[in-house]
Amino acid sequence: MGLINFLVYLAIMMGIYGILSLSLNLQYGFTGLANFGQVAFFCLGAYVSTIIVLTFDMPFIFGLLGGMAVACVFGYVIAIPTANLKEDYWAIVTLAAAEIVRIFFLNEDWVVGGGPYVGGSFGVGGIPQPLRSLFSAHTYPFFYLAIVLVCLFATYIIINTLTQSPFGRVIKSIREGGDNLPQAMGKNVKKFRVKVMAIGGSFGGLAGCLWAHFHGFISPDQFMPLETFIVWAMVIVGGKANNKGAILGAVIIMVFYNSTRFLKDYIPVEAVTLASLRMVAIGILIVVAMLFMKEGFIKEKRVVYSK
Repeated sequence: MGLINFLVYLAIMMGIYGILSLSLNLQYGFTGLANFGQVAFFCLGAYVSTIIVLTFDMPFIFGLLGGMAVACVFGYVIAIPTANLKEDYWAIVTLAAAEIVRIFFLNEDWVVGGGPYVGGSFGVGGIPQPLRSLFSAHTYPFFYLAIVLVCLFATYIIINTLTQSPFGRVIKSIREGGDNLPQAMGKNVKKFRVKVMAIGGSFGGLAGCLWAHFHGFISPDQFMPLETFIVWAMVIVGGKANNKGAILGAVIIMVFYNSTRFLKDYIPVEAVTLASLRMVAIGILIVVAMLFMKEGFIKEKRVVYSK
């Protein structure tokens, strides 16, 4: 039963990070936006959903929608002043924005109430799981896995539809030709960048909401910049600008990330050292992918449009 529980847990993590990977793939893979602050949307979704459910005693669905809405607005707001910046400056601004969000929740303990912890550096506990009373301890993870898979499927369908539509053709032209090519076609590049950040941010918030209600506890140290690095690894390894590749990358990295914890039973290494080596290994995996599979495991499908 222990192995089954672990596999269900692993599948849930794959689904949650698959949503995160899809959202970053929309921003970076299809549009070329170097978003180094993806974890900000993850954090906002987790905290806003927790606030809505715990503090205001609202159902899970309202927490989920609220988390997505706030993350969407945050993506829209930070994109307005940065939409005309070059790629390197964009990366710096988004990284800084993510740290601002994390530090805010780190230093404010008044924003959430109702759990055994009241926020701030102590984190927030007692986050309720949806429909928990209807299932036993053994069956509930399967139900939550179903929720995550439905959300992952919906995210995939929406983003895949967007990227294959005229909207998708415009954001690909932004990635390939910078501002000049889409502007030559009469497109407002800034508006498209803002929209992409907002849409991607909302799905990042969805992932954060699912994370919070599954674990029942959140704290600011769970939303370090390292989380963004992990999601970038998923997109690069799986294949940027390919939605199936983004999900495959999430599966590969999550299997690698969670399975290495068992190495401590076979290798005489302390847990802290093993955790550090795990991240080094993921970095090496990215380098190998960039050297030998520059387009990832699943390459982008190049579409040729007929006249």
